[in-house]
Amino acid sequence: MNIEIWSDFSCPFCYIGKRRFEEALALFPNKENVNVIYRSFELDPNAERDLPHGVNEMLASKYGMSVDKAKEMNAGVTAQAQSVGLTFNFDTMILTNTFDAHRLAHFANQHGLMYALTERLLHAYFTESKHLGDHETLAALAAEVGLDKDEALQVLAGDAFTAEVRNDEQEAGSLGVRGVPFFVINRKYAISGAQSSEVFLGAIQKAWDEDQPLTLLNDMGSDPADGTCDDGVCAPSQPKP
Repeated sequence: MNIEIWSDFSCPFCYIGKRRFEEALALFPNKENVNVIYRSFELDPNAERDLPHGVNEMLASKYGMSVDKAKEMNAGVTAQAQSVGLTFNFDTMILTNTFDAHRLAHFANQHGLMYALTERLLHAYFTESKHLGDHETLAALAAEVGLDKDEALQVLAGDAFTAEVRNDEQEAGSLGVRGVPFFVINRKYAISGAQSSEVFLGAIQKAWDEDQPLTLLNDMGSDPADGTCDDGVCAPSQPKP
């Protein structure tokens, strides 16, 4: 089973949704047969790498509210994060463009470390207030999960994995993704938003059950009494004693 997750490293509900999804997956009996794939999605592709304001000021400006109201909103999100064991520090988060972070995640994928780097980048942004647009910071985080720092810097200095990021974003558009997190199970079922772990588990189980072969509820045999045709012969069904 393949589960694709479109998300952005600056999306608080992507991190919360990731934790709730992981809680559900841990309870799924066939979790070893589930392949989780992260896909790129930029909430603000036009964002500058270095911004003069913080998250609270950005929200206040975007939605025409006071900074205090923005802080109140973020306090609610912080409480949701705490409910799944995460610590968010909105007051010190550094807004930036996440494109290079997404490119680095695709580089990590080549080495089987996309899952580890995705978790590390989210924690760095929301908990540690790291600058995810800074190449030295990104390369250092990559090294922490087992990637070569110099190789990471080389990737970030050029345009490697640009096509991979753009392909993910174009595919999101074709699937009708308008916001993240967005979970797609076997390209058949989709879940939008940081839903409860119960919702995720139910969807995973439903998709799994539908993909399994039929389960025979009785023994298959050639006894005529079974009323079964096989080998070109259809013997009349006889009642079993």
